[in-house]
Amino acid sequence: MTAEPKDAGTAWFIEQFDSIVSNIERVVQGKHDEIHLVVQTLIAGGHTLVEDVPGVGKTLLAKSLARSIDCSFHRIQFTPDLLPSDLTGVSVWDRERGKFVFRRGPVFSNIVLGDEINRASPKTQAALLEAMEERQVTVDGITRPLEAPFMVIATQNPIEHEGTYPLPEAQLDRFMTRVTLGYPARAKELEMLDAHGSGSVFDDLEPVIHAAEVVKMVEQAAAVHVAPELKGYLVDLAEATRTDPDLLLGASPRATLYLQRSARVRAMASGRTFVTPDDVKALLIPTLSHRVILRPEAQMRAASVSEVLARIASTVPVPGTVDVK
Repeated sequence: MTAEPKDAGTAWFIEQFDSIVSNIERVVQGKHDEIHLVVQTLIAGGHTLVEDVPGVGKTLLAKSLARSIDCSFHRIQFTPDLLPSDLTGVSVWDRERGKFVFRRGPVFSNIVLGDEINRASPKTQAALLEAMEERQVTVDGITRPLEAPFMVIATQNPIEHEGTYPLPEAQLDRFMTRVTLGYPARAKELEMLDAHGSGSVFDDLEPVIHAAEVVKMVEQAAAVHVAPELKGYLVDLAEATRTDPDLLLGASPRATLYLQRSARVRAMASGRTFVTPDDVKALLIPTLSHRVILRPEAQMRAASVSEVLARIASTVPVPGTVDVK
């Protein structure tokens, strides 16, 4: 699947990307595509929502990504009594200095795991909005930037709704991708019994890349060429979701930007310095599925968002010739 690298920079990118994926796969077995997507999201400068039933490895995936990178990491267990200041930090009176001193909250980390994010109140969920979109936190009228790279990995259980606060559309739109792990295949579950039967492989996980190198990968991916025809294709896909009779809410302009950024990383990880329509198609559902909303009539027909997006991908004309220069 990986094309021949054109230069040393592309080869280095692929080597680093694959090393992160391989390191995570030591702990999370049988989820290559999902791990690949989460790492892509990190390099694209986005955030990801991992949504699935308990026990399939959502938290372990996020912790393994953080352990694979030499960076700062905080896990936040979202609960109904969690306050916004518990995330962003708070100013406290320092008796010795005779002034208020700001104590940074866990959001001031390179990778932040928001475990069961839908269990916190909407006010606390909203505290993440500025950090996720603008890479900064404002407390007491003072704005403090967040250090790059910065990624929020949020998890939630879509089955259990008692005592939860569903994420509003504005919050969902901040997540670049949504990942569903699902149950492992039988062979992989057997491997899991062998690997984790006598202890945790996670404890032996070591960093394979530094945070500064991740920033370099982000800059490399941002330089991947997107032809004008491909940009038109991205806009056509977004417009198709906004006019589709089965969709009440279509993709936002932010979704189009995220789709382009994700496609650039996928192209680079495949050894190319240009984006193809296949890159866009492969990322359409993970990038848009949590942003669009089905109409009630479509829900009554038991239609799914994935089916609608797949239909749109098959009907929107693909550019015949793409300029790769």
